[in-house]
Amino acid sequence: MDVPAIFGSSVFNEKAMTEFLPEKTFNQLKETMKNGTALDLELANVVAKGMKEWAIKQGATHYTHWFQPLTGVTAEKHDSFITPDGMGGVLMEFSGKELVKGEPDASSFPNGGIRATFEARGYTAWDPSSYAFVKDHSLCIPTAFCSYNGEALDKKTPLLRSMEALNQQSLRILKLFGSNATHVYSTMGAEQEYFLVDEKLFNQRKDLIMTGRTLFGAPPVKGQEMDDQYFAAIKPRIVKYMEELNTELWKLGILAKTEHNEAAPAQHEIAPIFTTSNLAADQNQLTMEIMKKVARKHGMVCLLHEKPFEGVNGSGKHNNWSLSTNEGENIFSPGTSPRENAQFLLFLAAVIKAVDDNQDLLRICVASAGNDHRLGGCEAPPAIMSIYMGDELSAVLESIKDGKAYDGTGKKTMRIGADVLPSIPKDSTDRNRTSPFAFTGNRFEFRSVGSNLSISGPNTTLNAILADTLKKFADELEKSTNFDEDLEKLIKREITQHYRILFNGNGYASEWVKEAEKRGLKNYPTLPDAVAHYLDEKNIKLYTGMNIYSEGEMESHYEVKIEKYCKMLNIEVLTMKDMIFKDIIPASMKYQRDLAKTVNHSSLAYFFSSDAFAKISKQLRKLTDELYKKVICLDELHAEAKSRPALMETAHMYADKIIPCMAEIRSIADKMEVLFGAEYMPYPNYSQLLFSTGGKVPD
Repeated sequence: MDVPAIFGSSVFNEKAMTEFLPEKTFNQLKETMKNGTALDLELANVVAKGMKEWAIKQGATHYTHWFQPLTGVTAEKHDSFITPDGMGGVLMEFSGKELVKGEPDASSFPNGGIRATFEARGYTAWDPSSYAFVKDHSLCIPTAFCSYNGEALDKKTPLLRSMEALNQQSLRILKLFGSNATHVYSTMGAEQEYFLVDEKLFNQRKDLIMTGRTLFGAPPVKGQEMDDQYFAAIKPRIVKYMEELNTELWKLGILAKTEHNEAAPAQHEIAPIFTTSNLAADQNQLTMEIMKKVARKHGMVCLLHEKPFEGVNGSGKHNNWSLSTNEGENIFSPGTSPRENAQFLLFLAAVIKAVDDNQDLLRICVASAGNDHRLGGCEAPPAIMSIYMGDELSAVLESIKDGKAYDGTGKKTMRIGADVLPSIPKDSTDRNRTSPFAFTGNRFEFRSVGSNLSISGPNTTLNAILADTLKKFADELEKSTNFDEDLEKLIKREITQHYRILFNGNGYASEWVKEAEKRGLKNYPTLPDAVAHYLDEKNIKLYTGMNIYSEGEMESHYEVKIEKYCKMLNIEVLTMKDMIFKDIIPASMKYQRDLAKTVNHSSLAYFFSSDAFAKISKQLRKLTDELYKKVICLDELHAEAKSRPALMETAHMYADKIIPCMAEIRSIADKMEVLFGAEYMPYPNYSQLLFSTGGKVPD
């Protein structure tokens, strides 16, 4: 395979632009992409003509404005290029107006009450900083999506706003250090975890089809306890899948770099090279879509739910976040001079303060019905936010807090004000898999993000809270008459005040929960617990002050979060009841009936122990009765939850009462599953699901 030749071949990138656009138009478009300036209609018409010609050459017959509504997935409305020519034929046309702006029906997308259902009009606006591409014979134009009155109805618009806010405030800080940078970009690389299961088995599991996770399932006889899956040799069937996946991603210019087996059976990971946050968000949405599509071609289904299997590691999406200047400087890389390290420490202090002050917002941005099962599950970071800095960097920060000189590395020291500190080497931190927010040398790894989540939300939050903090720092330091002295005081003050958020230990340990409580850190185990604080005054002030959300948009997103959570849990309850009454109880009754026949049949009873059969039947009968009673209880709780007058009350009912009841029901059903004869199993079990992608499906 000629990878350089196919890479980006389905993308209207700069290489394609130089071929299909006049040089003047190309240079004007590059300036627009770089500075975010508006595209005038005359220029847009020329760009549209060249883009259409390129797309048709790629086999496209339609175009679509490709956007990210609040559903968490992407949306498309396809229009063909054809226009009547007045002679019974057609022309292939595409105008600048059609490129720059679209008007899809917005009535059925989540909006959180920001507009009435009859106000259907919504607008899509081209984001020229993200390349157009061809997919499934359509030219896809990445766009923002807003209402008739301009409110954001998507995840891209707030992300773009947050990137600009962070750019403005970062430049204020860099200017104080004499930097010549004119733009700061937030960058991202999303490590995507996922499961692959056999498609035939998947189609026999109502719970996987309807909810994305198994609502029932006894533990397999072998799980991940042998640690033999992680980084193991990839099975041939999976190799073929990964090969095609890489090819499709590379065609779309997605820098898929790393692939490997993850910790759990049937679990894998793919990771890209860093790029700007908005492009990374677009590409991660495409990656998830293509992962699913390619899996079906190989007779498998890609599961992106955060916790598809009970008792088996769930899947996250490690959000590697950093800042870079247009001069190629990584702001989170320690420097080689005192001035560079002073700048590094100031940005580090800003991140520490931002995370500590906004623990609630970071928890909210990763909250979902699925991720609640994963966070704190002894496999993923806890719901409590903390920062891992590594031993050496933590010692440096402690020396600043305590006002002591530190020369632990024995390397040449540097001076910031009156403090003597070491030259900080790159990659001076180990990785901590248990930390929700870990510094890993030149970036922060936000490990709490769920595998199914759009990364636009978490990165909007990260950009926003850092921009807000840098603004406060800039407001203070720009007034300074003794910069070095005031810089030293600010860094020491902020590290001291927010030192509680630093934790290098085991985030999985129960002792950490107690320690975090002593430190005064917030612990929001469920989505309702966290989202209840979204509209707190400090959060409204932060987001509106940075021009990232209006208060109305925040209220809208609050409603959407709660509503989606309730709808997801409602589907899970209905699916659980359906499987119990149509699958599990009938299977139990059929098995008990056949056991009784065997015991009562004289010729068979001679060969089989009627005592063993009687005991199995008795156990099943008892468990079936327990299961039925619990389902009736679940039904009552469900009805009560749906009758609550406020969505938040309903959400708390689901979190506090219904989910524990569902766990009890599952426990009973899983005990029954162990007793079933193989031919009586109403659905494929965990052993089949988790070990079916390598070859023959086990019995």
